[in-house]
Order: sequence, then C-alpha cells, then structure tokens
Amino acid sequence: MNLRFDHARVLDISRAVKAAGGRAFLVGGLVRDRLLGANGEARDYDLEVFGLDGAALRAILTRFGRVNAVGEAFTVYKIGDIDVSIPRRDSKTGTGHKGFTVTGDPAMSVEEAARRRDFTINAMLCDPLTGEVLDPYGGLEDLKAKRLRAVDPTTFVEDSLRVLRGMQFAARFEFAIDPATVALCRTIPLDDLPSERIWGEFEKLLLRARRPSIGLQAGLEMDVIRKLFPDLQALAGCPQEPSWHPEGDVWVHTLQAIDLAAGFLEGLDYPRRVVVMLGTLCHDLGKPPTTKVIDGRIRSLDHEAQGVPPTERLLDRLNVHTMEGYDVRRQVVAIVADHLKPGLFSRERDKVGDAAFRRLALKVELDLLYRVAKADSLGRKKEGAPPPDADAQEWFLERARTLSVTREGPKPFLMGRHLLEMGLTPGPRIGEITDRVYQLQLDGDVKTLDDALAAARKILGK
Repeated sequence: MNLRFDHARVLDISRAVKAAGGRAFLVGGLVRDRLLGANGEARDYDLEVFGLDGAALRAILTRFGRVNAVGEAFTVYKIGDIDVSIPRRDSKTGTGHKGFTVTGDPAMSVEEAARRRDFTINAMLCDPLTGEVLDPYGGLEDLKAKRLRAVDPTTFVEDSLRVLRGMQFAARFEFAIDPATVALCRTIPLDDLPSERIWGEFEKLLLRARRPSIGLQAGLEMDVIRKLFPDLQALAGCPQEPSWHPEGDVWVHTLQAIDLAAGFLEGLDYPRRVVVMLGTLCHDLGKPPTTKVIDGRIRSLDHEAQGVPPTERLLDRLNVHTMEGYDVRRQVVAIVADHLKPGLFSRERDKVGDAAFRRLALKVELDLLYRVAKADSLGRKKEGAPPPDADAQEWFLERARTLSVTREGPKPFLMGRHLLEMGLTPGPRIGEITDRVYQLQLDGDVKTLDDALAAARKILGK
C-alpha cells in the first residue's frame, strides 16, 4: 500500500537526506491516520531519519529554515510543523513513564526502531518520496481488524501511560483491544502517572471520540478505572430501579449518557465542552453510597448532593480547575448537585416561578445543565422498553431562553455607586442594600433600574 504526501518541506528535507546517504520516514499517528482515511493536513509531521548522525542531520535542516533543538540530547529537532529525529534507543533507568535514558542511534534498523512504539498501528513508517509503507509488526492487518495490539510486551510495560493511550485510542477509533494486550495492561501499575498526563489522555477520550463509552469500558476491563477512579468503579454493579432505568446498572447508564453527551456539544467553546462531558461522567457518582431498597423499590435518595464529594475527588485526580479563564470545576460540581432540577422544574412547572430559574442560573449555566440532563434522561435505552424522551429538558431550556438566563443569571440593576450617589457612606450597609434589592429583582418585583432605585430609597426610608 502506498500513500501520498504533498507537504513541500517534508519532501525537500527527505530528498536532501537521501542525497546525503540517509533515508527519511514519516512515522507515528500521521501514517496511521492517513491509512484510516483521514486525508486532511496534519498539524505536526514526525520524520525519522536513518543513516545520518545528529550533526549531519542538523546541517541539512538549517538549509530549510530555523531549527529548534527541542531534544538535542537525543537528537530531536523542530523546523516549522515538522519534528525530525534519528532513531532512538530507550533504556529503562528509573521508575515511572519518564524513567528512561534516550540516545539516538542512526544505525538502528527499521524493525528495531519501530519496536519501541506502543501499538502496532503506530509502528508503521512511510517513505514520503515513494509513498511506500513499511509495516514490520502487522499494523495494517490490525487496522483492518479494528484492533489495538501491543508491539512488544517486554517494552510496552515500561511506560504506564500506554495503558491510558489504549483507552483513548479504543474510543477514538472504535477499536477493540487485543485480549493479550488487555491482560498485559492489567499488570502495569499506574501510580507513577501525574494528573496532567492522566488528563491529557482522558481529554482525548472525552472530546475526540464519537463514542467515549468504548474507551471507558476498555478502562474498566484493563483495571484503569479501579486503580485511578474508584468512585467510577463503584458505578459498575450499582443497581437501579428497572421501571426508571431499564437499561441496567449505573455504569451502563453512564456509558449511554456519555455517548449522547458527545453529540450535544455543538456551539460550545472548549471549556464548556469539558464541563458537559465531565458533568455527564460524574452526574451519578452519588448513587453507590445512597442506593437502597425502600418499600420494594431501588432508590438513591439525595444522590445529587452526595455526588459532590466523589466528583471533587475525580476532578482532583485529573487536576481540573479553571480552563481558559473559565471555572470548569465549579460548573461540573454544580451540574452534579443540580442535574435533576430540569426534570423537577418541569414536573412542578405550575409551581415553579421565574425566580427559581434566575436563582439556579446564578449557580450553573442552564444551557450546560440542560445538555447533561438531556443525556441523563435519554441514556435509559433498552431494546423492548418504551423509548426515553427529553421533553422535560426541552421545556426547561425554552423557559430559560424566555427569561434570558441560559448562560448566566441576571445582572443586578442596583450597584454600589448608585447608593453612594444617594449619599450613603462606604461600608457594609452598601452590600446589604444592594443584595436586598437584587433579591427583589430575582423575584421579579424589580424590573428596571428605576424600580431598583425606588426600592433602595424605600429601604433607606427616603
């Protein structure tokens, strides 16, 4: 099988390498993705150069632009959007995914160089000049079979991050993981992984996959969930009342909901997409500690509030806080605590006033809450059972739109400066009055700035 690459600088560098007696190959995810049919331009190109030492390679690269030595010690250079390296030899010298000594070795064979890769589908090389694909470990066959398989069990286990990479690859490509590789992953300790590396793989699983559930289920089978996220592990086997949740236990429900949520991200920026996916993942973490049989029915009373502590533990494990200036953590926690509110408001729509929506909007973005609640409501599908609906959530969103509180609560009309202009001196009284007037605004009794000023004068006795 041959591939075609039109990146001018990649081709120019490859020709220069060939003229100097070496050979350049595109490696890694780019080759895999092209073979999978992703023909768009890649963000980064990885070139591995055989037959030339570091000095000779750098001398060639300087002819094509500014060279950044991002890994001079083991001969990795960056020139524009191209990472260029010579084959590397990894020696395990310490614990953890960083415990390696890496040295460049231009005399390595293609087979030996590819052996250090994680999965066979990432161990293929392509000559950009001819399009020839080299496949020393059967990656093409695994691509056709939609299978993830470790290249070499003896080297695979040296990097614990590869287990999480297996999860996110399984989700993104909708591949099954080879049983021998699953068994291998179960033997690998994960306690050396820092939170930012864990989040790096989970982010791809949640935001780049059409069906994140595939990766989460793979994580359950590979023992990742038990080792890193015991609160998620507790969902597996936690029963639900069949009349409300015919689909099965809380884990099955969460997998259904997370796949639905992945389709509800349109129009959201990055931090808010993270909120929806994490909010959906965590929304029922309070069920395991609260689930009981009451009057012959399985109930999980107060699971929304009881879900907050395990949600905070999971967010701690991922080190999720603020992203791009947006408080992701606060929104996720609020969604977990209030994810039943859209259904509750709908059931009691004759009693729920506008003030309830306005006050809820001060705690959580109602548009994000709607998306998670919709995934929760629809994630109860079982063949032969009546199909679930999201009528309550649609009503909730429409009401929030009518009140213009889908993104945030109402801005207060009355500000401290207005009270200063009335002659008040700075002090706690300013805050007390502005808050009292704002509560009137939330209740709908204050609708304009003039109303707010009038209310403040009344409080002041003026």
